[in-house]
Amino acid sequence: MIEIKHVSKWYGASFQALNDCTTAVARGEVVVVCGPSGSGKSTLIKCVNALEPFQKGEITIEGISVGDPKTNLPKLRARVGMVFQHFELFPHLRIIDNLCLAQEKVLGRPHDEAVAKAMKLLDRVGLKEHATKFPAELSGGQQQRVAIARALAMDPIAMLFDEPTSALDPEMISEVLDVMVDLARDGMTIMVVTHEMGFASKVAHRVIFMDRGEIVEDAPKTDFFGKPRSDRAQKFLSKILSH
Repeated sequence: MIEIKHVSKWYGASFQALNDCTTAVARGEVVVVCGPSGSGKSTLIKCVNALEPFQKGEITIEGISVGDPKTNLPKLRARVGMVFQHFELFPHLRIIDNLCLAQEKVLGRPHDEAVAKAMKLLDRVGLKEHATKFPAELSGGQQQRVAIARALAMDPIAMLFDEPTSALDPEMISEVLDVMVDLARDGMTIMVVTHEMGFASKVAHRVIFMDRGEIVEDAPKTDFFGKPRSDRAQKFLSKILSH
């Protein structure tokens, strides 16, 4: 469903953020992207739905080229849900309105239908009773679950998560991961940048390990956790799994 071929990206003339990255995500597959800070993980996932431009290579989603100037990016982004580190909810809108806005404006969904869809999804993430509250009245974990519900309201064919739990207090992390585990078990195509190795070992089909803008490993999770091929990945895992 998502194909990334020989993608390279520079910031300015001197800093190369991505170097010849090639991978693919099949329909229904859950792929975790991990690696040290500054390795290019978030940049790669933002290139997938053109939130970051890239200078070389090609990315396609169901055969549609992300980098092609003729591609209707708003339409494409509506089909690929994105959940960020910092929720990105509209603070002046109630939760229900946060979920309805894009459904009505982008998909042209009638208001009553949008509300019904929003309430169903809020129920799914355990927040139906908070529909009329504002984001500031919710905890970080609740806001992130709202952000997931908002992305799902657009009926996406795939979901991208960029470190969805890194801004949360430890006790809120599991409530967000539980929703993501449910999505994975329902067969949603997911690409997620995360340090949550427990989540990776539980639901990922594959793990991509990045370092210095390159994909160093791209392996089934059992291979990655059992015997990573590169010294760099072994070192990373020994640090992250020893606590």
